[in-house]
Amino acid sequence: MLMDIHQIIKKLPHRYPFLLVDRVVEFEKDVRIKALKNVTINEPFFNGHFPNRPVMPGVLMLEALAQASALLSFASEGETSDGSRLYYFAGIDGARFKRVVEPGDQLILESKIERKKANIYKYSTRATVDGELAVEAELMCTVRSVGP
Repeated sequence: MLMDIHQIIKKLPHRYPFLLVDRVVEFEKDVRIKALKNVTINEPFFNGHFPNRPVMPGVLMLEALAQASALLSFASEGETSDGSRLYYFAGIDGARFKRVVEPGDQLILESKIERKKANIYKYSTRATVDGELAVEAELMCTVRSVGP
């Protein structure tokens, strides 16, 4: 299942400027996802990080991986986002940053489900640019129902 931005918006509750996944290019239900984020100079965080040498913040690379992971779970379960169920970080283990990500880069986001127990998912994630590892981490997310 490939997803363009219109399909992604139906699955994730995030919106500009915090939607950090532009396209899904590979998907294997209950197993893995491969998505991309086109990094442009127009990203609002580049104004301050850093004005003379724009670099994508590491926490936003992790957030992009978390969003790709949530897409994997939402799509595997056949869900669309109506805002009633959200994925929250429960943990980040072994995060390692290996490469700077700059405007013009295309961040390739990969996530694999390692384990699901009750409402907690554990994912093995990595992001690359031009085949070079930029960041890797194990992410844990919990699914929560939220009400008005």
